Amino acid sequence: MSTELHLIIGNKAYSSWSMRPWVAMTAQDLKFRETVLPLFAPETSPTIKKFSDAAKVPILVHGGITVWESLAILEYLADAFYDKPFWPTDPHARAVARAISSEMHAGFQPLRQAMSMNLRKTFPARPIAPDVQENITRIQAMWNDCRVKFGAGGPFLFGAFSNADAMYAPIVTRFKTYSVDLDPVSRAYSDAILTHASIKQWYADAAQEKWVIEKYEAPL
Repeated sequence: MSTELHLIIGNKAYSSWSMRPWVAMTAQDLKFRETVLPLFAPETSPTIKKFSDAAKVPILVHGGITVWESLAILEYLADAFYDKPFWPTDPHARAVARAISSEMHAGFQPLRQAMSMNLRKTFPARPIAPDVQENITRIQAMWNDCRVKFGAGGPFLFGAFSNADAMYAPIVTRFKTYSVDLDPVSRAYSDAILTHASIKQWYADAAQEKWVIEKYEAPL
């Protein structure tokens, strides 16, 4: 049985959920095959269903194991490649990293709806709705707390790059796309994310894509 890692993802310009495991795997120097599918294209859903009945990307296939949902994939990778620092090694830091990653996975719906991911655009700052600003404030508070308590070993939330950074990387791109004003700690953290080699490669790949989803090409 093949033990190849095969990651099925959506457009790199738009698919925030796909970005997370791709960036995490790339940051940890795992070798994998990727299949990129255009979101909302007629042929995409039937193709995805060949791998998972959930019919959503991302999907990870590893030998006879199929895992879907970004956070589940990150947890699987941490188990399967336990010699790689997908999560912080300190138990306290690891618990917090998992908590804030779960909060990202389940929350911040107003921000997601108001600021769709588009890596090829930068829009001027505009008024922000109260519920979106509440999300932004909460995210910055978490980033500040993690940087102060756990970030001494590097520029990321827990020092070294981890699954928690992979979970929040798409939010960083949204803040960039929509010109969101950030506090100094959050700005420095965002700069560290945007200059990480895996993020730069994802951006470069997104820039080469030919697919365009019109509804994401202007501010909502």
